[in-house]
Amino acid sequence: MPTASITVPIAVKPATFRWLRAVDTEPKNLRMCIDADARLAAAAGGVARFLADAAGLEGDAVARLQSAVIEACLEAFQHLATNHPHLEIDFARFSDRLEVSLSREDAGPVVGIHTIPGFAANKLEKAPDSATLSGVDRVQQETHGNEVVTRLTKYLRQVAPSL
Repeated sequence: MPTASITVPIAVKPATFRWLRAVDTEPKNLRMCIDADARLAAAAGGVARFLADAAGLEGDAVARLQSAVIEACLEAFQHLATNHPHLEIDFARFSDRLEVSLSREDAGPVVGIHTIPGFAANKLEKAPDSATLSGVDRVQQETHGNEVVTRLTKYLRQVAPSL
C-alpha cells in the first residue's frame, strides 16, 4: 500500500509529514517506527498504556505494561543495525489480549533469545517482585531472515492460557 508524504528540511534532520487519511474511531492496531531515543520509547509506552486502559485493565497493570514496553524498547535499541537504525512497533488489541511486537533488522549474527526478552529474566534474578517483569504475561522472539521480532503479550483475563 503506497503512502504519500512530504519531507521538509528543518534544523538538522528532515521532518516528514504523512498525508492524513481516514481511520477507525476505535483503533485496534497501531504501528510506530522510531529511532533509538529514550523519549520515543516512552511514547511507545504511552501507546501501550492507552490501549491497556481502553481495554479495561486496572491502574497497576496498566503502569506495569507501560514499563515493560519502555524497557523492551530500550533493550532493543542496543541491538539495532547501523544501516537500519529503526525499531518498528506494532500494537494489536484482540478480544482476549494486547500484543506489542518490536521488529528490527539484526546487526549481525542472530542474537540469542536470552538477550532481548532477557530483560525479564534479569529482572527476576535481581528483583523477583519487579514491576517490569509482571507487566507482561508472555515474551516471544522470532527471526525471519535478518528481521528479529520480539512479541510482548498481556492477557486481558485473569489467567493466561496454558501453552
